[in-house]
Amino acid sequence: MKPLVVANWKCNPTTLDEAREILNGVKEGMREIEKVEAIICPPFLYLPYWVEFFSKKEKKIKLGAQDCFWEEKGAFTGEISPKQLLNFGCEYVIIGHSERRRYFGETDKMINKKIKAVITTKLKPILCIGESEKERKKGKTFEILKRQLENDLKDLSPNTHNLKSLIVAYEPVWAIGTGNACNPKEAKEVLIFLKKFTHQLINSPAQYNSEGIYSGSTNQLLYGGSVNSENAKDYIEAGFDGLLVGGASLNAEEFIKLVRSVELFFKIC
Repeated sequence: MKPLVVANWKCNPTTLDEAREILNGVKEGMREIEKVEAIICPPFLYLPYWVEFFSKKEKKIKLGAQDCFWEEKGAFTGEISPKQLLNFGCEYVIIGHSERRRYFGETDKMINKKIKAVITTKLKPILCIGESEKERKKGKTFEILKRQLENDLKDLSPNTHNLKSLIVAYEPVWAIGTGNACNPKEAKEVLIFLKKFTHQLINSPAQYNSEGIYSGSTNQLLYGGSVNSENAKDYIEAGFDGLLVGGASLNAEEFIKLVRSVELFFKIC
Protein backbone atom coordinates (compact mmCIF):
# COMPACT_ATOMS: atom_id res chain seq x y z
CA MET A 1 0.00 0.00 0.00
CA LYS A 2 1.17 3.50 -0.79
CA PRO A 3 1.74 5.91 2.12
CA LEU A 4 -1.14 8.36 2.52
CA VAL A 5 -1.04 12.10 3.08
CA VAL A 6 -4.52 13.31 3.99
CA ALA A 7 -5.34 17.02 3.67
CA ASN A 8 -8.07 18.09 6.10
CA TRP A 9 -9.07 21.58 5.00
CA LYS A 10 -11.58 21.86 7.87
CA CYS A 11 -13.76 25.02 7.49
CA ASN A 12 -11.41 26.54 4.90
CA PRO A 13 -11.00 28.38 2.57
CA THR A 14 -13.74 31.01 2.52
CA THR A 15 -13.99 31.42 -1.26
CA LEU A 16 -14.18 29.19 -4.30
CA ASP A 17 -11.30 31.07 -5.92
CA GLU A 18 -9.05 30.20 -2.99
CA ALA A 19 -10.12 26.57 -3.21
CA ARG A 20 -9.32 26.52 -6.92
CA GLU A 21 -5.89 27.99 -6.28
CA ILE A 22 -5.04 25.31 -3.71
CA LEU A 23 -6.33 22.49 -5.92
CA ASN A 24 -4.43 23.78 -8.94
CA GLY A 25 -1.23 23.89 -6.94
CA VAL A 26 -1.71 20.41 -5.50
CA LYS A 27 -2.53 18.86 -8.87
CA GLU A 28 0.52 20.45 -10.50
CA GLY A 29 2.84 19.43 -7.68
CA MET A 30 1.60 15.84 -7.57
CA ARG A 31 2.70 15.25 -11.18
CA GLU A 32 6.20 14.51 -9.92
CA ILE A 33 5.04 12.21 -7.10
CA GLU A 34 5.17 8.46 -7.62
CA LYS A 35 5.06 6.69 -4.27
CA VAL A 36 2.58 8.74 -2.23
CA GLU A 37 -1.20 9.06 -2.50
CA ALA A 38 -2.77 12.38 -1.51
CA ILE A 39 -6.32 12.56 -0.20
CA ILE A 40 -7.98 15.97 -0.20
CA CYS A 41 -10.89 16.47 2.21
CA PRO A 42 -12.46 19.87 1.46
CA PRO A 43 -15.68 21.30 2.94
CA PHE A 44 -18.78 19.69 1.46
CA LEU A 45 -19.68 22.70 -0.71
CA TYR A 46 -16.40 22.38 -2.67
CA LEU A 47 -16.97 18.73 -3.60
CA PRO A 48 -18.79 19.63 -6.86
CA TYR A 49 -15.78 21.63 -7.98
CA TRP A 50 -13.48 18.68 -7.33
CA VAL A 51 -15.51 16.37 -9.58
CA GLU A 52 -15.50 19.00 -12.31
CA PHE A 53 -11.81 19.78 -11.82
CA PHE A 54 -10.22 16.33 -11.74
CA SER A 55 -10.58 13.58 -14.27
CA LYS A 56 -11.62 10.06 -13.25
CA LYS A 57 -8.20 8.91 -14.42
CA GLU A 58 -6.51 10.77 -11.56
CA LYS A 59 -4.54 8.14 -9.63
CA LYS A 60 -2.33 10.17 -7.30
CA ILE A 61 -5.01 12.33 -5.69
CA LYS A 62 -8.20 10.98 -4.14
CA LEU A 63 -11.29 12.67 -2.79
CA GLY A 64 -12.38 12.46 0.83
CA ALA A 65 -14.94 14.07 3.12
CA GLN A 66 -14.54 15.46 6.61
CA ASP A 67 -17.55 13.74 8.17
CA CYS A 68 -20.83 11.99 7.41
CA PHE A 69 -24.04 10.81 9.05
CA TRP A 70 -24.86 7.18 9.86
CA GLU A 71 -28.16 6.93 7.97
CA GLU A 72 -28.45 6.44 4.22
CA LYS A 73 -31.17 9.07 3.76
CA GLY A 74 -34.11 10.64 5.54
CA ALA A 75 -35.29 13.63 7.57
CA PHE A 76 -31.90 14.65 8.95
CA THR A 77 -31.52 18.35 8.19
CA GLY A 78 -27.97 19.41 7.40
CA GLU A 79 -26.53 15.90 7.22
CA ILE A 80 -24.82 14.05 4.36
CA SER A 81 -24.86 10.26 4.15
CA PRO A 82 -22.03 7.85 3.27
CA LYS A 83 -23.96 6.70 0.21
CA GLN A 84 -24.30 10.27 -1.06
CA LEU A 85 -20.55 10.75 -0.66
CA LEU A 86 -19.79 7.49 -2.45
CA ASN A 87 -22.11 8.31 -5.34
CA PHE A 88 -20.47 11.71 -5.62
CA GLY A 89 -17.01 10.21 -6.05
CA CYS A 90 -15.55 10.19 -2.55
CA GLU A 91 -13.36 7.25 -1.56
CA TYR A 92 -12.46 8.27 1.99
CA VAL A 93 -14.16 9.96 4.94
CA ILE A 94 -12.75 11.26 8.23
CA ILE A 95 -14.66 10.00 11.26
CA GLY A 96 -14.38 11.06 14.91
CA HIS A 97 -12.05 14.03 14.56
CA SER A 98 -11.39 15.63 17.95
CA GLU A 99 -13.03 18.86 16.78
CA ARG A 100 -16.22 16.92 16.03
CA ARG A 101 -16.02 15.31 19.46
CA ARG A 102 -15.29 18.63 21.22
CA TYR A 103 -17.45 21.20 19.45
CA PHE A 104 -20.36 19.06 18.27
CA GLY A 105 -20.64 16.58 21.12
CA GLU A 106 -19.91 13.46 19.10
CA THR A 107 -19.72 10.44 21.36
CA ASP A 108 -18.02 7.10 20.78
CA LYS A 109 -21.50 5.61 20.33
CA MET A 110 -22.23 8.03 17.47
CA ILE A 111 -18.81 7.41 15.93
CA ASN A 112 -19.41 3.67 16.12
CA LYS A 113 -22.62 4.10 14.12
CA LYS A 114 -20.77 6.16 11.51
CA ILE A 115 -17.97 3.60 11.16
CA LYS A 116 -20.51 0.81 10.60
CA ALA A 117 -22.37 2.86 7.98
CA VAL A 118 -19.20 3.90 6.18
CA ILE A 119 -17.75 0.38 5.97
CA THR A 120 -21.10 -0.99 4.76
CA THR A 121 -21.13 1.65 2.03
CA LYS A 122 -17.56 0.67 1.06
CA LEU A 123 -16.07 4.07 1.74
CA LYS A 124 -12.73 3.94 3.55
CA PRO A 125 -13.00 5.41 7.06
CA ILE A 126 -10.17 7.42 8.61
CA LEU A 127 -10.87 7.06 12.34
CA CYS A 128 -9.29 9.77 14.49
CA ILE A 129 -8.29 9.06 18.08
CA GLY A 130 -6.16 10.98 20.56
CA GLU A 131 -5.72 12.12 24.14
CA SER A 132 -5.99 15.60 25.64
CA GLU A 133 -3.12 17.43 27.33
CA LYS A 134 -4.67 16.76 30.74
CA GLU A 135 -4.99 13.04 30.01
CA ARG A 136 -1.44 12.91 28.72
CA LYS A 137 -0.03 14.57 31.84
CA LYS A 138 -1.85 12.01 33.98
CA GLY A 139 -0.21 9.20 32.00
CA LYS A 140 -3.53 8.03 30.54
CA THR A 141 -2.62 8.15 26.83
CA PHE A 142 -2.79 4.38 26.20
CA GLU A 143 -5.88 4.03 28.39
CA ILE A 144 -7.73 6.71 26.39
CA LEU A 145 -6.69 5.30 23.00
CA LYS A 146 -7.70 1.77 24.05
CA ARG A 147 -11.10 2.97 25.25
CA GLN A 148 -11.75 4.99 22.10
CA LEU A 149 -10.86 2.10 19.81
CA GLU A 150 -12.90 -0.42 21.78
CA ASN A 151 -15.98 1.84 21.78
CA ASP A 152 -15.61 3.19 18.23
CA LEU A 153 -15.23 -0.31 16.79
CA LYS A 154 -17.72 -2.05 19.08
CA ASP A 155 -19.59 -4.99 17.52
CA LEU A 156 -17.51 -4.81 14.35
CA SER A 157 -16.30 -8.22 13.30
CA PRO A 158 -13.86 -8.89 10.44
CA ASN A 159 -16.14 -11.79 9.50
CA THR A 160 -19.01 -9.44 8.70
CA HIS A 161 -17.31 -6.11 7.99
CA ASN A 162 -14.52 -5.06 5.68
CA LEU A 163 -12.22 -3.83 8.42
CA LYS A 164 -9.20 -4.05 6.12
CA SER A 165 -10.25 -0.66 4.76
CA LEU A 166 -10.10 0.98 8.20
CA ILE A 167 -7.41 3.64 8.63
CA VAL A 168 -6.57 4.85 12.14
CA ALA A 169 -5.15 8.35 12.63
CA TYR A 170 -3.45 9.16 15.92
CA GLU A 171 -4.01 12.86 16.54
CA PRO A 172 -3.05 13.95 20.06
CA VAL A 173 -5.58 16.68 20.84
CA TRP A 174 -2.96 18.87 22.50
CA ALA A 175 -0.90 18.96 19.27
CA ILE A 176 -3.66 19.89 16.81
CA GLY A 177 -3.28 23.45 15.54
CA THR A 178 -0.91 24.41 18.35
CA GLY A 179 2.42 24.11 16.55
CA ASN A 180 3.43 21.77 19.38
CA ALA A 181 3.84 18.50 17.49
CA CYS A 182 4.25 15.24 19.36
CA ASN A 183 7.87 14.17 19.83
CA PRO A 184 8.56 11.46 17.20
CA LYS A 185 9.94 9.08 19.86
CA GLU A 186 6.78 9.47 21.93
CA ALA A 187 4.67 9.04 18.79
CA LYS A 188 6.54 5.83 17.97
CA GLU A 189 5.64 4.38 21.38
CA VAL A 190 2.00 5.10 20.61
CA LEU A 191 2.39 3.56 17.15
CA ILE A 192 3.77 0.31 18.58
CA PHE A 193 0.83 0.16 21.01
CA LEU A 194 -1.69 0.83 18.23
CA LYS A 195 -0.21 -1.83 15.94
CA LYS A 196 -0.57 -4.48 18.62
CA PHE A 197 -3.95 -3.37 19.91
CA THR A 198 -5.64 -2.94 16.53
CA HIS A 199 -4.42 -6.41 15.59
CA GLN A 200 -5.93 -7.86 18.75
CA LEU A 201 -9.16 -5.89 18.42
CA ILE A 202 -9.76 -6.47 14.73
CA ASN A 203 -8.10 -9.87 14.58
CA SER A 204 -6.47 -8.90 11.30
CA PRO A 205 -3.62 -10.93 9.78
CA ALA A 206 -0.35 -10.17 11.55
CA GLN A 207 2.46 -8.76 9.47
CA TYR A 208 6.19 -9.21 9.95
CA ASN A 209 9.15 -7.16 8.80
CA SER A 210 12.12 -8.39 6.77
CA GLU A 211 13.73 -9.73 9.94
CA GLY A 212 10.67 -11.75 10.84
CA ILE A 213 9.70 -9.46 13.72
CA TYR A 214 6.00 -9.00 14.43
CA SER A 215 4.88 -5.49 13.55
CA GLY A 216 1.16 -5.70 14.25
CA SER A 217 -1.97 -4.85 12.31
CA THR A 218 -2.03 -4.51 8.54
CA ASN A 219 -4.38 -1.51 8.86
CA GLN A 220 -2.72 1.76 7.92
CA LEU A 221 -1.85 4.02 10.85
CA LEU A 222 -1.39 7.77 10.38
CA TYR A 223 -0.03 10.57 12.54
CA GLY A 224 -1.61 14.02 12.72
CA GLY A 225 -1.11 17.12 14.85
CA SER A 226 0.91 20.18 13.76
CA VAL A 227 2.51 18.25 10.89
CA ASN A 228 4.51 20.32 8.41
CA SER A 229 7.18 19.87 5.74
CA GLU A 230 9.93 20.14 8.35
CA ASN A 231 8.79 17.32 10.64
CA ALA A 232 6.79 15.07 8.29
CA LYS A 233 9.67 12.70 7.60
CA ASP A 234 10.24 12.16 11.33
CA TYR A 235 6.88 10.44 11.70
CA ILE A 236 7.36 8.33 8.60
CA GLU A 237 10.76 7.26 9.91
CA ALA A 238 9.04 6.35 13.19
CA GLY A 239 6.94 3.85 11.23
CA PHE A 240 3.65 5.59 10.49
CA ASP A 241 2.00 4.76 7.15
CA GLY A 242 1.14 8.36 6.41
CA LEU A 243 0.00 11.69 7.80
CA LEU A 244 -3.19 13.63 8.48
CA VAL A 245 -2.43 17.28 7.76
CA GLY A 246 -4.44 20.34 8.81
CA GLY A 247 -3.11 23.89 8.43
CA ALA A 248 -0.18 22.91 6.19
CA SER A 249 -2.62 21.51 3.62
CA LEU A 250 -4.07 24.97 2.92
CA ASN A 251 -0.86 26.11 1.25
CA ALA A 252 -0.27 24.10 -1.91
CA GLU A 253 3.47 24.79 -1.95
CA GLU A 254 3.91 23.71 1.68
CA PHE A 255 1.68 20.67 1.20
CA ILE A 256 3.62 19.45 -1.84
CA LYS A 257 6.89 20.06 -0.03
CA LEU A 258 5.56 17.85 2.76
CA VAL A 259 4.49 15.15 0.31
CA ARG A 260 7.92 15.25 -1.34
CA SER A 261 9.63 14.66 2.00
CA VAL A 262 7.53 11.51 2.44
CA GLU A 263 8.24 10.46 -1.14
CA LEU A 264 11.99 10.93 -0.66
CA PHE A 265 12.00 8.70 2.42
CA PHE A 266 10.34 5.82 0.56
CA LYS A 267 12.59 6.27 -2.49
CA ILE A 268 15.67 5.99 -0.28
CA CYS A 269 14.26 2.96 1.51
